[in-house]
Amino acid sequence: MTDGASSRPIRLGIVGLGYIGTTVGGQFHRHPDATVAAICDLDADRLERVGREFDVPGDRRYAEYPAMLAAASLDAVLIGTPHTLHHEQVVAALERDCHVYCDKPLTTDLGRARDLVERVERSDRTVMVGYQRHLQTAFRTARERFVDREPTWLTASITQDWIDDSRGTWRLEPDLSGGGFLYDTGSHVLDGVLWTTGLEPVSVAASMAFHDDDRRVDRRAHLDVEFANGASGTFSFHGDAPSVREHIHLWDAEGAVYLEGTQWGSRTVREIDSDAGEYLPYVDPHGEQSRADAFLESIEAGSEPPATVRDALRVTALTEAAYEAARTGDRVVIDLPTASPEGDG
Repeated sequence: MTDGASSRPIRLGIVGLGYIGTTVGGQFHRHPDATVAAICDLDADRLERVGREFDVPGDRRYAEYPAMLAAASLDAVLIGTPHTLHHEQVVAALERDCHVYCDKPLTTDLGRARDLVERVERSDRTVMVGYQRHLQTAFRTARERFVDREPTWLTASITQDWIDDSRGTWRLEPDLSGGGFLYDTGSHVLDGVLWTTGLEPVSVAASMAFHDDDRRVDRRAHLDVEFANGASGTFSFHGDAPSVREHIHLWDAEGAVYLEGTQWGSRTVREIDSDAGEYLPYVDPHGEQSRADAFLESIEAGSEPPATVRDALRVTALTEAAYEAARTGDRVVIDLPTASPEGDG
């Protein structure tokens, strides 16, 4: 692995040792081109346990993120903290000249999302956002369909026992989560549709059922989205269902492509023709890159990562507009980002 002129494993620091920090962090720990050089978390027991698991010595285990950045001589940072902390932590890493892998969503504030896009596009550092559907063969296969055509109508839904799964965690604390089921699991579905189709959302109407009295943490959401090409779509997110199921149906003038799956495994892809015939494209999930593979490859090649900050900005713009629409009862125009000079990846 090379980073600039040096040839050595990428030295990675992890902040936040929850699910993402340990799962994606484990990919880096096992990768021959990276080493987990430092870890950071407020929980002392987690620091000790993960430190042993990832072979991080005691003097490289930190309770404070600025201290880790200042002392650990890092090349890159994995950010697996609560959503509302991401902006400040990405900025701090970039100011230390570090590459960044940031869990989704990039931010829960549209102004801060724009700020990060501007910072990253002025920088030579790689910043990858944790939207792993960009790496899944089913979604990549479906995306090929829309290189030369556009969807006209779509439906997308996901269910999860999210409320019960999140009890006692920061995910139900809006000052840390920035929202509810839509900003958490739902963010993957919004991103998957926008990235697969290339559609630009222009307005949204929404209804939500909230878990909290302040109407900040949604447990269910229904979105009616209009797109710039005239297409329309409905999204449904049910966060107190018994199990995880995902369904994305993308229709165009010649038929449709269906993406579906259960729990958190690989998704299937089916093509539907104009006579309702069904076809199964060959999909080999064993060839999929891990998130660590993709991030490290982007650093080495100096190339755009699979999921960019501009991809994440579009998701934040739609999500913030949906919350506003649900709270006001109005259809809300989405404040679309402008295209980057080089175009989107």
